[in-house]
Amino acid sequence: MASKKYKLLLGLLMLFSSASFAQTTAMGGGYDVYDSSVIPSKRMPQQNEFWNNAYNFPAKPRNMWEVGVSVGMLTISGDIPAKIPTLGFSAHVRKAFGYIFSMRLQYLNATGKGMHWLLSENYGKNPAWRGYNAPARTNAGPIVGTVPGANRFDQVYYNYKSKVQDLSLQGIVALNNIRFHKNKTGFSVYGGAGIGATLYHTMVNALDANGRPYTTLFNSIASGTHSNRKDVLKKLKAGMDNTYETEAENHGSRRPKIGNNTLKPSGTVLFGMSWKLGKRINIALEDRHTFIKDDLLDGQRWQEHAWGDAVQTRDFDSYNYLSLGLNFNLGAKSVEPLWWLNPLDYAYSELNNPRHMKLPKPVLNDGDGDGVIDQMDREPNTPAGCPVDSHGVTKDTDGDGVPDCKDKQLITPTECQPVDADGIGKCPEPECCKKIAAVEPVKPACPCDYPSLSFKGNSVVLSADAKAMLASVAAKMKNSPDCSITVNGYSGTSKAEQAVCNKRLEAIKMYLQEKEGISGDRISVNCDVDGAGDKNTVDIKCN
Repeated sequence: MASKKYKLLLGLLMLFSSASFAQTTAMGGGYDVYDSSVIPSKRMPQQNEFWNNAYNFPAKPRNMWEVGVSVGMLTISGDIPAKIPTLGFSAHVRKAFGYIFSMRLQYLNATGKGMHWLLSENYGKNPAWRGYNAPARTNAGPIVGTVPGANRFDQVYYNYKSKVQDLSLQGIVALNNIRFHKNKTGFSVYGGAGIGATLYHTMVNALDANGRPYTTLFNSIASGTHSNRKDVLKKLKAGMDNTYETEAENHGSRRPKIGNNTLKPSGTVLFGMSWKLGKRINIALEDRHTFIKDDLLDGQRWQEHAWGDAVQTRDFDSYNYLSLGLNFNLGAKSVEPLWWLNPLDYAYSELNNPRHMKLPKPVLNDGDGDGVIDQMDREPNTPAGCPVDSHGVTKDTDGDGVPDCKDKQLITPTECQPVDADGIGKCPEPECCKKIAAVEPVKPACPCDYPSLSFKGNSVVLSADAKAMLASVAAKMKNSPDCSITVNGYSGTSKAEQAVCNKRLEAIKMYLQEKEGISGDRISVNCDVDGAGDKNTVDIKCN
């Protein structure tokens, strides 16, 4: 049964985790520390000190109460295995005492059921079964005689139904509301523990609807082939009713009671997650486990030993409540419960947009008194009385290098500059300007000191040295854009030699064009057949 419970818990976790990522930024926000309406009157002195910068921390705001209800499944952990958990309900009120810690008062009302699929032979000490089915036994042997009208058999199948109520006060700790990278959250994780009191009343289904023991049913199952848990429980469910008419074993008057209910102190641990649906409503998935110092929550405390030797167990029963709840926040002129708020929100907001912190008065020095502070003054030593621009630089309207405050000729024409120390320029005579004639620039001579290139054998490939020489040729041609060259090679009369010559010339021309960017119309090629030159040499000549 426990595995089914945790599978259900995992499924609900996956369902609501997806909802937590869909929370809008409007949920879970902070509050304005300057809103005095949410500050209780007893904390206003601290708030006034904070406003007056006499205290670093704002007063804690008044926050809402949470009231909630839940439905869930109760599972009892005892000597008898639990059936499928049965439904119950709870109600609570919760109040935050800080951003992390809160207190909750919770009432729980639920019913747990259990059925053992294994036979019990040592039921003689259990009054719930001894009186109906078989005589009690002791270590000295069986007690003769039976209850009148009862059928005796040697085995029973333990079962129970326990009505459980408790009231507990729990301390709860919020685990995820301190956020360093966002100011709000729509998802809360919490854990806690508490103490309280548990009332329980346990009954046993020992008789059928006619008031007779289940002798025939139990004996038929015990003598049959139903050896596995599933088959035994199925047979028991089909043959038994749901009356639970017999009082289970209890402590009688030795323990405090309220009516028919046994009263025991209890301790609780819990873990839960809640998802905000709005500022005043949220849903919560929670699992809480309660321990009581009592072994009769399931009506059974006797171990199975040898015949006639029933020994009391030393373990105590407990119960688990897995629930889904709906919670509401109540309160006027209050902020949300503090476990939904991030206590760092105000500090980060103040760092980003200061409204309260006392900033030092800025020091804006102006050493030269020109009206531009020293941090922005590009001319920190401006003479007194000299007008400056927005950068603190002395104005010079005509750009003659003499500041306006010393310039005796405020607007000096450009053609009359440079000027003297007083800013006065010397303009040329008008007659001289008229006689100025345009002089045609002298065209520079074309360079003719070009290198010769050498090839080996019948090679037509340019070597690294040849490429370096052609680079110098291209540089000279670029400096003299009006000059052109002739690339001259030499060959014999055979066609093979002429072909080698032409290929070498074409390789040189293509290199100058493609690699050096020289226009092809500035390069002429000529293969001198049977000339006086060396066949492995190419000469470059200016035109």
